[in-house]
This record gives sequence, C-alpha cells and structure tokens, in this order.
Amino acid sequence: MHDDRSIVEQRLARIVRERLDPARHGARVPLTCERWEVPGEPVAVTEALAATYEPTAVGEMFGRPWGTTWFKMVGTVPEEWAGSTVDASINLGFSFMPGFQSEGLIWAPEESGEWTPRRGLHPFNHDVSVGASVAGGEAVSFLIEAASNPPIVAHGPDRNSDLLTAATDPIYTLSRAELVVVNIDVVELREDIRALTGLMNQLPLDQPRRHEILRALEAALDALVLEDIVGSAPAARAALAEVLGRPAVPSAHRISAIGHAHIDSAWLWPIRETIRKCARTFSNVLSLMDDDPEFRFGCSQAVQYEWMREHYPSIFERIA
Repeated sequence: MHDDRSIVEQRLARIVRERLDPARHGARVPLTCERWEVPGEPVAVTEALAATYEPTAVGEMFGRPWGTTWFKMVGTVPEEWAGSTVDASINLGFSFMPGFQSEGLIWAPEESGEWTPRRGLHPFNHDVSVGASVAGGEAVSFLIEAASNPPIVAHGPDRNSDLLTAATDPIYTLSRAELVVVNIDVVELREDIRALTGLMNQLPLDQPRRHEILRALEAALDALVLEDIVGSAPAARAALAEVLGRPAVPSAHRISAIGHAHIDSAWLWPIRETIRKCARTFSNVLSLMDDDPEFRFGCSQAVQYEWMREHYPSIFERIA
C-alpha cells in the first residue's frame, strides 16, 4: 500500500508557512512613534508621562542592557477599514521565545484618569486588539514600557549579568509598529490546523484517528485556493469541523490543564526585573481570563503576589 503520509505533512507545513501565516493580516498602516530612554533605573508611569519624547521609527535601535525605553505610538484607523477587525502589531525586536530579550508592558488610562497596566508584549503575544468591527477613523494610542533584557550566558562569565558591568550600547531594534486588518477566518483556520497537527503528532501510527485527522487536513488543503486564501479559508475550516468536534474514545483519560508561567523569583535577573516580568505575565493572564472565563492559572510563589500588591496594586486587585 502506498504511504503518502510524509508527503501530506510536508505539504501542510509548506502551505502554512508560505501562504497561511502571511495571509493572517491584510492591509496595514504605520503607527507614528516617539520614545524616551530612561537614564537610570525604571520609573513610575507618572514620570514617564511627564518626560520629553523624541521621534523614532521602525528600524532604529533602542535600549541598553537592563535599560528601559518608553514608547508612545499613535495612529488612525483608515475610513475604508470600516467593519474590519483591526489589531496593532508591535514588535520590539523579539527573538524566538519570551525571556531574556525585549519585552513590553502596555499602560492605558482608566475612566478615573489613573494609568494602569493592561497587558504585556512578547514574541508570542504582540498583536493588540483595536476593535472587532471598527467604524473607521478611530484614533489609536499606546504607551509602552519596554524592558531591554539582554541574553545571558547561564554558565560562564557574562558582563551583562550585572548592572555594574553591563554594556551601554543599544541592543534591540524596533521591528514593527503598525495597524493591520485581521483576516479572522485565516487566523481561525491556522489555529484549527495547529490544534489538529499537535494532536495528530501525538497519536501512534497504528491509531485510526491519526490517519483520519491527516485526511481531514488534506481535504482542508484541497479546499484552499492558494490565489485566494482569505476567500477560501471558510471552506477549509468546514473540512476540519467534524474531526475537531469528535470526542475522544470513551476509555480515554480526561485531563484538566492549569496555566503556569515559569518565573524564577531570583536567578540571573535583577530582582526589580523579576517584578516587572510578573506584571507583564499576570496582566496577560488576566486579559485571557477576561476573554475566556473558563481559563485557569496557577502561581505558586507568594512573594510574587506580594510584589503585585506593593508595586502594581491594580493588577493585584484584578487577581483578587
């Protein structure tokens, strides 16, 4: 019997990489950016709001090791985007994973006028919702506290492992700051494929369900029109609906998953950076809980809750 499994899987990976991923976003317009490099240790948002900012642009470097750069980003949703889903896509020079690199915390004003943390920015989470069905013409603004944490060699000497010996030249480049139209069907198709591919790759080759998923993925690829990814994405999703909705076999175990972030309270970072990392992480988790009330998250280190109560009371109130 002919086994084309590897051919289908390679085709799937290529189309996801070359066609689906680029098609998640449509039209785009740049945000206007300004920045302020904090001369010393991190400062409160009130001091950042009162600082003098200078123009900056995508492609410019910022942030010495362990430094802080505050960004102001503003823009206007084009009138012709009315009815579209729009995100702000912001890349602070991210590499492949969260951790020792540039990360950001978005601040926004409450109705009371107080500025509070809204959510973090990192490599897997840097598209910020502007609206699900915009009217067109909306003014958009962001205030971002960017932490330029350097890559650290865990075993061996590294001058950047200590604030006293760290370099002073900028180490990150602002890579993206723009408003984009989000093609929702393409985004959802990408996530459907991600979920099914992950399940398929965990199933043994002798399990029928593995091959049923593979054939459903192949049917989805056949439904895609490569010259019209956006228009054909709903048909591709329909080809996956049955295998996505099918329950596990009756004898399967039921697993409950609880979110968790591996944050060492004291390792190779200054303690103050661990505190800021907690703020970025917990604000993201709270945002996820707003979107999905069934989401659960566990933090096992009491000191991190204490830090939030002391340094970020609005985050602590939302946790409580």
